[in-house]
Amino acid sequence: MISAHNVALAYGKRVIFKDVNIKFTPGNCYGLIGANGSGKSTFLKILARELEGDKGSISTGPGERIAMLRQDHFAFDDQVVIDTVMMGHAQLYKVKGEREAIYAKAEFTEEDGVRSGELEAQFAEMNGYEAESEAAVLLKGLGIGEALLSKKMKELEGGEKVRVLLAQALFGNPDVLLLDEPTNHLDLKSISWLEEFLFRFQNTVIVVSHDRHFLNQVCTHVADIDFGKITVYVGNYDFWYEASQLALQQKQNENRKVTDKANELKEFIRRFSSNASKARQATSRKKLLEKLTIEEMPVSSRKYPFVAFKPARACGDVILEIEDLCKTSNGVKVLDNFSLNLNKGDKVAFIGGDSLTKTTLFQILEGQLQPDRGSFRWGVTITPAFFPIDNSSYFENDLSLIDWLLQFAPAAEGESFARGFLGRMLFSGDEAKKKSSVLSGGEKVRCMLAKMMLTEANALIFDEPTNHLDLESITALNNGLIAYPEVILFTSHDHKFLATVANRIIEFTPSGYIDRRLTFDEYLESGEVAAMREQHYQGEADLKL
Repeated sequence: MISAHNVALAYGKRVIFKDVNIKFTPGNCYGLIGANGSGKSTFLKILARELEGDKGSISTGPGERIAMLRQDHFAFDDQVVIDTVMMGHAQLYKVKGEREAIYAKAEFTEEDGVRSGELEAQFAEMNGYEAESEAAVLLKGLGIGEALLSKKMKELEGGEKVRVLLAQALFGNPDVLLLDEPTNHLDLKSISWLEEFLFRFQNTVIVVSHDRHFLNQVCTHVADIDFGKITVYVGNYDFWYEASQLALQQKQNENRKVTDKANELKEFIRRFSSNASKARQATSRKKLLEKLTIEEMPVSSRKYPFVAFKPARACGDVILEIEDLCKTSNGVKVLDNFSLNLNKGDKVAFIGGDSLTKTTLFQILEGQLQPDRGSFRWGVTITPAFFPIDNSSYFENDLSLIDWLLQFAPAAEGESFARGFLGRMLFSGDEAKKKSSVLSGGEKVRCMLAKMMLTEANALIFDEPTNHLDLESITALNNGLIAYPEVILFTSHDHKFLATVANRIIEFTPSGYIDRRLTFDEYLESGEVAAMREQHYQGEADLKL
């Protein structure tokens, strides 16, 4: 259990929280949601006592331990992987170190014997004898194999470090578990494992995530940061969304009824206030009008961009033909005889394999890379638009957002057009004058989406478009792609995004690829696909043997 009592925080005149009182109880998983900048990560740090609010306090049950997913990927570079995980339980790791130091002494004194007995008791009480095996099991579930356990953290790739730090947070059955974007850099298999782990976890979990499917799978409650306060809803993310939209609609309807009644009274007063026979009624209605109050709607920090891709023309019969594409990168074959023929209305999700495989394929289709062998051709009616996983090259200039967007707009358009378009993407007023070189990750993504919309393309290619976006922007993009009538090729680790957009799945496996015209959920549930996947992955295991 962990509670916040009258917690408040402000940066200058900007109020983040005001008198927050909330209790998180064992056996529940709370999804902490809110717009970018609303204070989600800040509130987690306050709960972890890594940051102090302007006032208020945090309390836990007696002797309870808090574990938090660390975001500093370099903090443990000199530590061995297995030790880094066990450091998640600081007291256990301290006892382990002191115990090993005593046993390493050349001369073992009587005092050492007494102390070692005390340490052994503490070690056993904290389940220390199972610590290494528990750490290894956590790492395995997150895709970190036995070969990496004895390596130094600095020898790992960025995504592998993230997984080790997640295992560190999960280690040792903490009483309160705080997770800030735990699904980042996880593949679908690891996310599924984490969902199952949290489902079985019996203590308190508070999680920040932009993955709607993940929140639906693990959350028993949603804690919504908005209007300067935190409101708790029972249920998962979808339930919160429906409940919050219903509450907003009810409040708007109530205000509309009051407004209509006020207008009706004003009209009566206007017509009959000078009529002697109606004077008493007009006076009565004035009193009624004075009693009517329209409840002010608080301004939400949650804003949705307008995302709509409108193709200038429909696709012709020939869209994209790929034949036996091969590409080797740094001595590793990332594409091996890959072929594809697109049909009208295909929305293809590429899953599995290394992210480099999918990025390389998209870069070849865009013309950035040349294949080692094989060929591809776009149909003459096709205008493709690309969303790269790394968009930094588009923002190296120092243009204002108005001038940045006008680079991609029709020649006849000017500042008012750019301002209108940027406003739809949540850059209004002076925001449109910001320099493109100082944008945040999420702001750059919204600019890239605006650029793509201007192309009026009839084939869209997205490489991890939901990275850096908040839930509102993900929802807007998701709905925009569902409504899009032409061809889409995309990759994503967002389950709901995959499940609602794709009607065709291509999975890269160790021994080739699987291509099926199914939705993502149908693909996961298909017995035929499961047997084929097992055969593909078993083929790799046989080769290793």
